[in-house]
Order: sequence, then C-alpha cells, then structure tokens
Amino acid sequence: MFRSANFFTPAVHTRPAARRLEIIAQGRRGLSELINMKNKGDNASSASSRSLLRPGLVTPGGEVPPHIPRPPYADTGALPEWDSNLQIHKTPEEVSKMKAACKLAAQVLDYAGTLVKPGVTTDAIDQAVHKMIIEAGAYPSPLNYGKFPKSVCTSVNECICHGIPDDRQLQEGDIINIDVTVFLNGYHGDTSRMFHVGQVSPEAARLCKATTEALMAGINACGPGAPLKGIGHAIQNVADSYKLNLSKSFIGHGVGTVFHCSPHVVHTRNNEPGVMVPGMTFTIEPMLCIGSAKEKFWKDGWTAVTTDGSLSAQQEHTLLITDNGVEILTVA
Repeated sequence: MFRSANFFTPAVHTRPAARRLEIIAQGRRGLSELINMKNKGDNASSASSRSLLRPGLVTPGGEVPPHIPRPPYADTGALPEWDSNLQIHKTPEEVSKMKAACKLAAQVLDYAGTLVKPGVTTDAIDQAVHKMIIEAGAYPSPLNYGKFPKSVCTSVNECICHGIPDDRQLQEGDIINIDVTVFLNGYHGDTSRMFHVGQVSPEAARLCKATTEALMAGINACGPGAPLKGIGHAIQNVADSYKLNLSKSFIGHGVGTVFHCSPHVVHTRNNEPGVMVPGMTFTIEPMLCIGSAKEKFWKDGWTAVTTDGSLSAQQEHTLLITDNGVEILTVA
C-alpha cells in the first residue's frame, strides 16, 4: 500500500486534503431523474440496511517472547521507508524460508477463519491469531509497524482495509477480511481472505466471489517476462464485468525479508513499468467495492472505510515468479 500500496504505512497511501462539506441541491424533475435517484439508492442499499462501523475499544497488543526474532521496527514502532529494491530470491535456502513463512501465514488464516461466527469479537480473533503465531516461533508482522496496535487486520463490511481488531461483535450477515502476515526466520509471508458471518446477502456473496475471481485473474497474468501492468488490466476486466469499483489508493507490493517494497502492484488499468523475473516475490490484493471505492480514514490513522458506507472486499496471496510461471506461496 504505497502511494497506492497496501498494507500499513501512511506512506502506503495518498491521503486526500481535507474537503469542505458541500451541500448539493438536486432538482427532482422528470422521470429520468427519478430513475437515476433510485439507482443511486440501490447502490447504497447495503449501507442503509445495516449499522455502519464505529470505533470500538482496542485493548493492548499481545506480548512477544524475547527469544522470537523480530523485524527492525518491532521494538521502535517506526514506520519503515518504502524500499525500492525488489525481493528476488536466488538460492534454494532463500526460497525455502520464504515458502515456510507463507505457509505459516496461510495456516494461521485458515485457523482464523474457523473463529468467524456471530457474537465473536475481532479482538478475540486477534488474540487467537497472536497466540498461534508466537507458538510457531514467528512474529506477527503488523504488530507495532508504524505503531499499529494489533497482530492482524480485521476489516468488516465497509472497511476497505487495515481495520484494527476491537470489542465489536461480528453480526449475522457481516463480511470480514482477515489479513495475516508473519515474520518467520527473517521472512514475511502475507495473505488475506474474505469470510461470511452466518448467512450473508446475495450482493455481499457476489462481491466476495468477484474479488476472488479478480485475484485469480491477476495471478493468471503472472510469469517470467510478463509486464507488471498486466495484473491490473486483468483485475479491472473482472471488476468491470461485475460492475464493481476498484480501490485505487492501495496496491500490492514486494515482500520477503522486508514487509513492503517494490514493485508497485497496481490493481487497476495502468502503465506501471517493469516485468516479472524468476525469484521475485510480491503480493496481489485487489479491493472491490459495491459503491464508492473512495476511502476516508478514522482518527486511528489506519482504518479505511468507503465514503458512502457500501460494502468492500479484499483477497490476497503472496506469489513467487518461477522459471516457468508463477507459484502461489500462501497456501496451507
């Protein structure tokens, strides 16, 4: 999330300047205007039929035993500068360590998904995730990254990304993205997925399905020598086919011995330079929205929600470019 990058760091996204509240009077003349108003209302129907998110109580983050290796920012709470170097793994040992970190992240995410049910708080999910990660001898990468207070991101309903776990209980019909990153043996593995809380609405289920398809389309555009911009083109085609909107403010990123680095993996049509090379690792993590894909930030500086309260969904994998194609690393 930089410039449009995903994950953590206000350097990761471009924050719009404060806007003055504008009150716009719309004339309600003619059948065409009435139909247009109805369509706008339908786009926001999911927001009007449920309560919008509000900041909840955030408890202190979990403790990490001193024997567990940690990334440089862990003790300082610093927000690392964007690293312009690619993560290219040249030896079997490097690839093996990267795969181990990604496999653990996938296992943790699978476990987190089993906890998703009405009445469970996102704070409880964070605590369970934290415990599993440190018991595996790893560090939860989000914890204290730019002073992020928790070990996982939990983004519910209209939250586009970077939701901070709190005391809000999940409710029947919610959708939630759980974003897990672990730091194991000097390497970060990063993945996220959508989960349904009980029975969700058809539009919410369709949004989650489209987001999965968009991610897979992006992955299918990958391989040695393939242009990075092809990922965004493939994802945009899926979003357009579903008539959904893509967030332009958050992007995928290189990942490996550092949490966020080049390349910029843009999820919309773009002209970003660069091609993929064997050994390169990076994430693809498109965020699709039913209504507006523009974000506003809560006072915590992290939580990004849609400006109109409409639903948003995200899916993410860490990938390795091989000599013959691409390998999804974040699978259990």
